[in-house]
Amino acid sequence: MHQIDNEAPNSPISGNIKIFACNATAKLAGDIASRLGLGLGASAVGRFSDGEIFTKIDETVRGADVYIVQSTCPPVNDNLMELMIMVDAMRRASAGNINAVIPYFSYARQDRKAQARDPISAKLVANLLTVAGVDRVLAMDLHCAQIQGFFDIPVDHLLGVPILTKYYAGKFCNECENPLVVVSPDLGSVTRARSLAERLEVPLAIVDKRRPRANVSEVMNIIGDVQGKKVLIADDMIDTAGTLVNAANALLKYGASEVYACCTHPILSGPAIERIENSPIKELVVLDTLPLAPEKQLDKIKVLSVADVFAEAIWRIHNGESVSTLFH
Repeated sequence: MHQIDNEAPNSPISGNIKIFACNATAKLAGDIASRLGLGLGASAVGRFSDGEIFTKIDETVRGADVYIVQSTCPPVNDNLMELMIMVDAMRRASAGNINAVIPYFSYARQDRKAQARDPISAKLVANLLTVAGVDRVLAMDLHCAQIQGFFDIPVDHLLGVPILTKYYAGKFCNECENPLVVVSPDLGSVTRARSLAERLEVPLAIVDKRRPRANVSEVMNIIGDVQGKKVLIADDMIDTAGTLVNAANALLKYGASEVYACCTHPILSGPAIERIENSPIKELVVLDTLPLAPEKQLDKIKVLSVADVFAEAIWRIHNGESVSTLFH
């Protein structure tokens, strides 16, 4: 597995700013702090003997602009509670502004009532974070962009597409004999896939699928021309990899020459690793919004860092500059 690094923000950050890490993404938090020319704040998150979470802040945060880095990845509920308890500790320690940096925001798939008596868990999590004391949220590639509206506080929605664009522009530049086609694995991911296709200046295709039940999908048709072309399946997250592998097999049946894939959030739960290992996908590129356990680090999986994007966003927020222009 390979790690790819980029450049740090243009100038050092100054002022009363502190970066803290919970347990889920401590390495990413350290990378973000390093790119800002800072060290991680002194803190610890642990467990009492009965499993309850405790936090210990070992330096003053009074009046500080505090950024707490924590993806709410599996174990989702433990990591979410870690974040909220640290936020509460910061609030009670009189931190000036508390910013939750959540590279992967869980419960985002439950953003509406798809059936009678369904919860809207994404809204519930937004409420919990706000009540805990969060003043601002930074997240990357929310499963549904409208989740920003579930918060009554500022939400900076960062994008992973520019990172992937830079990588693939170098990998597939000057490809003439087997031109590239970006593929959306379903209708819900079309906007994201189209953004990548437009940046790479290549065509877009769409997999028409149906989902008879959760974590199960069936390919019905391919919309677009993939005959004789290299295809790149682009999605925001890969969970059990059923959708991804079904799409890869269908694309080969429709005449694609090679299949590549990328995503922002590599959840890779259940049978995902086995499915990817045995699939025709030549390479899967993911971002480090959540850590990959050693058993998930396949040779065909390449990891790109999001630390530069988050560091630049934090620098801009702290200095009162626009974050949206970062992605133009």
